[in-house]
Amino acid sequence: MFKSYGLQTHIWNNNWKSMLLLAGFPILLMLLTYGLFLLYAGLIATEGHGGGAMASPFIWAADRLGEAWPYALIGAGLWFAIAYAFYQAIIDASTGAKPVDRKDAPDLYNLLENLCISRGMKTPQLRIMETPALNAFATGLHEGQYSVTVTRGLTTTLNRDELEAVLAHELTHIRNRDVRLLVISVIFVGIFSFVGEMGYRALRSGVSFGRGGERRGRSEASGGGSGAAILAIVAALAIIMVSYALAVVIRFALSRKREFLADAGAVELTKNPDAMITALQKIAGNAHVEGPPAEVREMFIENAHAEFAGLFATHPPIERRILALAQYAQGRISSPWASTRT
Repeated sequence: MFKSYGLQTHIWNNNWKSMLLLAGFPILLMLLTYGLFLLYAGLIATEGHGGGAMASPFIWAADRLGEAWPYALIGAGLWFAIAYAFYQAIIDASTGAKPVDRKDAPDLYNLLENLCISRGMKTPQLRIMETPALNAFATGLHEGQYSVTVTRGLTTTLNRDELEAVLAHELTHIRNRDVRLLVISVIFVGIFSFVGEMGYRALRSGVSFGRGGERRGRSEASGGGSGAAILAIVAALAIIMVSYALAVVIRFALSRKREFLADAGAVELTKNPDAMITALQKIAGNAHVEGPPAEVREMFIENAHAEFAGLFATHPPIERRILALAQYAQGRISSPWASTRT
């Protein structure tokens, strides 16, 4: 694991995934939009009578998609542009993080700066969250935007070597382009959540997708009768759930090995696996931060998940990370963690 860290493979892989997200997003967005139109057509058809063609709600939804797709893409593009410009402000608002400089936190800033100098990196913006929880994360899309955030609890609980290891872990996420991939995925899933919520609200309140479209929808979509309506509603719900689920799966499928690689990078930078191990030991069970949404917590150094036996976990269990550091970096595990070794 540690030998592979220095290769460009992981960086290339993250860049490739970022491009796939950019390319695949319009397809998923069109699928979601078609599902919403189809659901609307099915609901309208339930009010009609007669025995028209079974496929009429599907044809009506396809026609409406043909008319609306440019507006959907423009809206999504505006969303992405706004999120791109203000994502850091949005994250800061959700976490309460405040930027600090050398004067505000000299020891912490010097640790970060020295690590960056050792790798020829520009020092990211340093931020602190005022919470007793023990956590940290990095954000940014490109050089000049990168930021490393740590909690106040982390700065008061960890010793100097452990803080250095955590900062090195976050710098590794920046070097590996993990942060850019995560930010893009968070923006995309946010768009799906917004579109789905707006569509649901519109359907509940009876808002039409256009006055002419509603009148035409009643005449065209109602022809299929109750059978076509039920089929359209079932198909629409399936399409909406599948498209949204795919967007979420993309988010969770971003390889959990990024945390192992970031731990490895911390060891490479600091030459101190024991500090990374003891830092993780102190963080374990004390990492929960109240307030930030799940999308932001994905970026944290620790984000414990217990539901569905970890099926949707964004991070590997912290015990496995510690065992990996002991096995591959010859780090020492102190009690009580030593009893968990296999």
